[in-house]
Amino acid sequence: MKAVNKKRIVIIGAGHVGSHCASALAMEHVADEIVLIDCDAPKAAAQAMDVSDSISFMQSPVVVRGGDYSDCAGAEIAVVSVGKPRLPGQSRLDMLDDSIVMVRDVAAHLKEAAFDGIVISITNPADVIADCIRKELGKPRRQVFSTGTLLDTARLLRTLSELTGIDRRSISAISMGEHGDSSMIPFSCVTVGGIPFERLEDISKEHVLERTRNIGIDIINAKGSTEFGIGFALAAMARAILNDEKRVMPVSVLLEGEYGITGVHCGVPAVIGRSGVERIVEISLSPDESEQLKHSCQIIQQYVERADHLPRM
Repeated sequence: MKAVNKKRIVIIGAGHVGSHCASALAMEHVADEIVLIDCDAPKAAAQAMDVSDSISFMQSPVVVRGGDYSDCAGAEIAVVSVGKPRLPGQSRLDMLDDSIVMVRDVAAHLKEAAFDGIVISITNPADVIADCIRKELGKPRRQVFSTGTLLDTARLLRTLSELTGIDRRSISAISMGEHGDSSMIPFSCVTVGGIPFERLEDISKEHVLERTRNIGIDIINAKGSTEFGIGFALAAMARAILNDEKRVMPVSVLLEGEYGITGVHCGVPAVIGRSGVERIVEISLSPDESEQLKHSCQIIQQYVERADHLPRM
């Protein structure tokens, strides 16, 4: 009998975010096996057991367990979720120095394990960290990227739904640029129930953008961390890869001339399939929107240069 090809995802970092990613992946049955890896191995094992208990109430069996970097061999996707939680008052960019040290260590372990699958990073600052991991691994852009502005887009859809009373599924909108305070929204492409944003009454671009940017820190200020949204964002992205969905999602991927920008990771719509980022979708931006995106990339680039010059431990 021919052996069944099991789909395995490894999650590196078993804190709030990593464990909720594991839970979302299990709930959606995106993979057959989910392995949690952490420098605190007993914690990773405990998180895995906790998630595994929930599988008794699910329709499909999924193996969730603690493991180590040897489990990366043969895995389709490695999710990088290491990092310290963002504190009230901190921007994602404030987390750069500590995050770089941690992801360099992760990349070294992945290289040692000869991992050749797709790397999705959710460690903040998302765009700078994706750039760092790609460089450390020496992989093509299609194979190493971050969730980018996917969660920002979810928050944008929620904001527009709450303001208009229209179901999120009837809204077409996307957030682009940095996963952070310089993110931008191409309002010229936003439609609500097929109606262009410009025809909506009593809704300002400024309010929508501010609300979309600030939802994350509002959650952190009130409960200490964000975890559910990013868990399901990661699950949706992993499913698009493993099922070869060719789904358009905003991910932080290296730009190589698209949108007139070169050498920077930022959130842009891309076709996601079995090989990762299969192509970047260039939507039409107004001149002002194009400048906003370039400004966001300039901010990211400044921190990339700082990350490149951080001493190695």
